[in-house]
Amino acid sequence: MNISSINVTAVCPPSDENVSCCYCEAGAYNESKACSQLSLPSNQSCGYIKDMPFYRFHCDPEPCIGDPQCTGEPVDIHMSVTLDQAFSDDLRNSSSVLYKKYKDDFENAFLQSYTCLSGFLSVTIIGFRPGGISVDYNVKGRAVTFSEIHYSNSRVPKFLNQSYHLIPSSFTTEITNETKFTVSPEEIFEGDTVTLMCEINAKSGDAIWYHSNQTISNSSQHLLKKKFETRVLISNLTITNVTTKDSGSYTCVFSKISDYYRLTYKSIQDITVSSLSITSYSNDMKISCNSPDFQATSNLLFCCLNIYSTSIKSGWKLNGINPTTGASNDTKNCTEYEFNITESLCLPELATVMTYTCEFQTGHGARASQNITVTYSRTDYVRISSSVNTSVSEGKEFNLTCKGDVKNYDSIIWEIQSGDKIQTVECASCITTNKSIATSVLSVNVATQDWNGTYICTFSNKSSNTSANVTVNVIPLPLTTNIWLDPIKTSIQCKKSQHFNCCISANTMEDYTVTFVVQGKEFQPERKNYGNFLCYSYNYNETECGKQQNFEVYYRFVNGMKQEVKSQNIQLKLTPESNISCTENFYGAEEDRLIKPCRLLSNTFIRGNEIYKCYNTSWIPERNNCVSEQINSLLIRAESLVNSPVAKTELPIFLQQLQNVTELQQNVNSSADLAAIVNILYNISAIPADASKPIIEAFFSTVDNTVNDSKMEFWTELNNENASSSSLLLYSVERFSENLQPVNNTFPNVSTKTLELQGMVVTENRSTDYNKDFNKVGNLSANVLIEKSVTLPTNSTIVSVACSAIGQILPRNDNEYVNSLVVITTLSSERPQNFYINMTFQKANMSLKSPQCVFWNFSFNGNRGKWDNYSCISTDKEGNVTCSCDHLTPFSILMSLENPSSNAASAYITYSGLAISIVSLVVCIIIESLVWKNVTNNTTSYMRHICILNISTSLLVADIWFIVTAVISEQKLQKNREICIAATFFIHLFYLCGLFWMLSLGLILFYRLVFIFHNTSKTIQKVLAFCLGYGCPFVFAVITIAVTLPQKNYIRKDVCWLNWKDSKALLAFIIPALAIVVMNLFITGVVIIKILRPNIGDKTNKQERKTLFQIGKSLAILTPLLGLTWGFGVATIMDSKNEAFHILFALLNTLQGLFILVFGTLWDKKITEALLKRNSLSRWSSQQTKSTSLILVSPMFSMGYPLSRTFNNLCGKTGKYTVSSSEPSSSSENTSKSYSLLN
Repeated sequence: MNISSINVTAVCPPSDENVSCCYCEAGAYNESKACSQLSLPSNQSCGYIKDMPFYRFHCDPEPCIGDPQCTGEPVDIHMSVTLDQAFSDDLRNSSSVLYKKYKDDFENAFLQSYTCLSGFLSVTIIGFRPGGISVDYNVKGRAVTFSEIHYSNSRVPKFLNQSYHLIPSSFTTEITNETKFTVSPEEIFEGDTVTLMCEINAKSGDAIWYHSNQTISNSSQHLLKKKFETRVLISNLTITNVTTKDSGSYTCVFSKISDYYRLTYKSIQDITVSSLSITSYSNDMKISCNSPDFQATSNLLFCCLNIYSTSIKSGWKLNGINPTTGASNDTKNCTEYEFNITESLCLPELATVMTYTCEFQTGHGARASQNITVTYSRTDYVRISSSVNTSVSEGKEFNLTCKGDVKNYDSIIWEIQSGDKIQTVECASCITTNKSIATSVLSVNVATQDWNGTYICTFSNKSSNTSANVTVNVIPLPLTTNIWLDPIKTSIQCKKSQHFNCCISANTMEDYTVTFVVQGKEFQPERKNYGNFLCYSYNYNETECGKQQNFEVYYRFVNGMKQEVKSQNIQLKLTPESNISCTENFYGAEEDRLIKPCRLLSNTFIRGNEIYKCYNTSWIPERNNCVSEQINSLLIRAESLVNSPVAKTELPIFLQQLQNVTELQQNVNSSADLAAIVNILYNISAIPADASKPIIEAFFSTVDNTVNDSKMEFWTELNNENASSSSLLLYSVERFSENLQPVNNTFPNVSTKTLELQGMVVTENRSTDYNKDFNKVGNLSANVLIEKSVTLPTNSTIVSVACSAIGQILPRNDNEYVNSLVVITTLSSERPQNFYINMTFQKANMSLKSPQCVFWNFSFNGNRGKWDNYSCISTDKEGNVTCSCDHLTPFSILMSLENPSSNAASAYITYSGLAISIVSLVVCIIIESLVWKNVTNNTTSYMRHICILNISTSLLVADIWFIVTAVISEQKLQKNREICIAATFFIHLFYLCGLFWMLSLGLILFYRLVFIFHNTSKTIQKVLAFCLGYGCPFVFAVITIAVTLPQKNYIRKDVCWLNWKDSKALLAFIIPALAIVVMNLFITGVVIIKILRPNIGDKTNKQERKTLFQIGKSLAILTPLLGLTWGFGVATIMDSKNEAFHILFALLNTLQGLFILVFGTLWDKKITEALLKRNSLSRWSSQQTKSTSLILVSPMFSMGYPLSRTFNNLCGKTGKYTVSSSEPSSSSENTSKSYSLLN
């Protein structure tokens, strides 16, 4: 082995006995100095070691200063040295002689000393500073090692005058770019714990930390630590709970001192401590659990920091712990939390306080938080909701609903504020209050300008008031009644212009869009001002000259809200030119009527109209229906008052004025005035009024004035015109009494000329009956009794009014008269199920007969009203009639001049005939059952007897139910009403069954007569007969009761039979019965035609007599079997007053069972023979002369004969009738066993 060179880096010579220390040679580097015990062999010299003294001790190449990897980049090495001299201030001045001398001398010495550095470039004096005299200088070079610096430092004293007293050990080398300085965290906030770490490649040295040139030592806030890792020296400075004062420059200095220099590693880092604070956040919240906005309450909390950083995390806590519900959301420097609102947080009495805390944390100790409290409680609240947004058009309806959660309130008050004026809404009919749910609804049916303003709803109690308000603007729109039309009714001529005009009050700021509409076509009228009116006129010319027709014509007004109102329709008729007679201003044919409005006044127009008749080419006044000015003014005020919020307050004054006007006879001088007064009373009767004597007397006196004898002519005129004024007057009295409100929980007893009022307030645990006697009007008496057993709500009211004159002005039924007082009883609450009212009436005229308890049914007769006797039981005793009813309306009794009930003879015939009929039908059924097998030996006879048996059964059941109804007298009718309904149903059903079985029998006869070549099986015929006989009647009966029973007009008021007057339910019997009679008459006619056909050749006298006998016999058999007697019912319908028709109809139909027994059963030879045979009389029977009978035999033609000959069969051209014995032959039904349907 040849060794060319050896590079020794580590040397471990023995130092003492058995001790060796290793160190690095020049150019090598290891900061530690290792020494260990040596084990020397005994036979070797001390210079020899057997083993390496240290495992893995090695020296690395020495690093370059400022360039650890020795890349050769130029590096400035900051150095200093200290002179043991006093510092002179001249050394601060770079221009002083001393400064220059020092500089020159030291630069010269340094230059000579450091030129030996490998890669030396330059050396520069920086300056001098106190502390002795410290000379700062920079050495610039490439790849300079610490050993070279050390060597160069040792050379400096050699080239420097000793007078400078240089201290050799004071050489310091400062390295600023080889220290790894880190700060954690990177973003620092107040409260964080910050760690500053300096790290150098060294294994020894001391570390010193500076903050703004102030040395940092261990304290409660600062913690210094130093540790060694592999060839790395680390120094940590930990600062806890930093503040903004800790911001600034931090310097880390490592020092290593040797004999000729001091090595310093220095690193500077600036840190900034930011403040961490919450700048905005949600305010503390109070949530009213019982508020209507409870669920709509915003449940979003938020907090925002003064700074945004991704290192900051946010969170929420509820009462100090993490919430289990809710959701948070972060947006930059803000955090939101949506919490859940539940009823469980709302305690009935105590408030619940929840603390929500928003937290911002850096994870290093910095934290910012904010508490937000949410208080849940129950507080008084009131809220108003409106059916309209903010505006409503005049004449339209709207309602306001006021809901609250207020403890112990006494009342709910509505007020309207318009400008500075606040007025209480005194309209009980407009306000519906439900205290159980603390809700009040204000309903305005017709909005007027009186309702414009701000509505205030107040829940009031003794200690406090809780209110809410809402504003409603009423936008003008004319009411239909306030639109004046000219003309109201007229005719027009084709292609001739006709002028139309309408006017409204000009007292409005609204600019209406007005159109004139004819048959859907719109035209723009011309607008003109006419005094205090705005008038819209249009000249209409009809160009389509078709046939005579009526037009739909009206004016339409549209306001700014795009809501519209239509005027009343103008009655317009197109009249051909050839028919035109009157042409002055308006066209019309002879006898045509022209209706024009009443005249316009200064601010309004007169209600009513003027009627003209075209007569001899001129318009002649026929009738003036215009109301007088005084009454017209009162009518307009009444229409306004009833729609006013202060109706109750102004009602007493208005009633007094109305009474004063009507007391003067000259103010009511026409039926139009009378009808207008009734309309006034009707309007104001809707206003709830206090039950004070002056108010009641004023209203009643006005009624007295309208029904006195001097007005009877006007009432007759109104009733003849089918006007509803009299019914409306009665209803007004009823409604007025119903709307009376008790004063001090009582009603006064008030009587006027024709009216008497009494009433009562129902108290808790009512212990007395409502028992009122009336005897102060009309020289008549009446009593009203509602027993205490009738359960009525507490504080409900009962008011009764006895009327002596109103009954005389009401339209009366034929031949019936009101023969007592009319008694009105009203109940403020709902009528209970067990309700009954008993009224006793004194008869006014004892000569009248047949009393009926009746009530005035306002809905009858086209809403003009009519007396009705439904649901009342009457008892006639000693000049009085007692009525027991289960409803409340105006009651009275009707009596007639004669007894309208059925004639005694008719009733006797009916019940006697029914008894005979029932016995006969039972006998018929028994006989049929006895001879059934003997007489049903072919299909035709089988079906005939099936029909007779079912006819008998149906009529028997119906007659039995008819007897049941006879037991239920008129007085017991209401108490047995359910039995009466059941009886009516079964009578209807089984009489129809009898009729439909009669139809089945007729169809079978027709089938055997006409379709002689066609044979249908017995099963099919039987199925069809049963479907027709029972199925069709069941459908009729069920549909009738299902349709009419819910309206309570299935049966009549006085008897148990189908209703006629109200529902026309009787048609469900009459129509099918008469239809069956007509069809069976047709079948009877076919039979007679067949009989009249001659057999062979011309008829002889004997044959004619025999034919007539056959016809008579056939009619006698078919009439009861086919139900032709029901045809006599037509006569009773056509002339219901003729007793002869009723007697004849009752006689024929009640004896129908007897007729069926005689002609359908006993006259049948087959049946009589079978009966005789059963009684061992067959020998006698066989000796009898075989009677002739009309039989149907098989036609002498082929069975394949075309069906087109059916019509010929009907006329008797094929097949024939013959007189023959009924003798047995072959089994073929068509050729043997011929059997007469008429026998």
